[in-house]
Amino acid sequence: MASLTGSGEFTRLDAELIRVIEDVVDVLIDRGLLRLTDLPAEAQRKLMTRKGARARLRHGLDLLGPDDVI
Repeated sequence: MASLTGSGEFTRLDAELIRVIEDVVDVLIDRGLLRLTDLPAEAQRKLMTRKGARARLRHGLDLLGPDDVI
């Protein structure tokens, strides 16, 4: 049972580290220190796919517009 808990913790930590790396890449691109095209094509595709998925999730959770009132 301990290995399952450990495995779950590593999975969570990996997901958190992936997000940190994505944020670092975004900052480097925003500051002009890196171009997306500097990365291998597969890395570009994965970054753009994850960015698109996060945007869809974020917009999907925004059920009310700025002028909507509850």
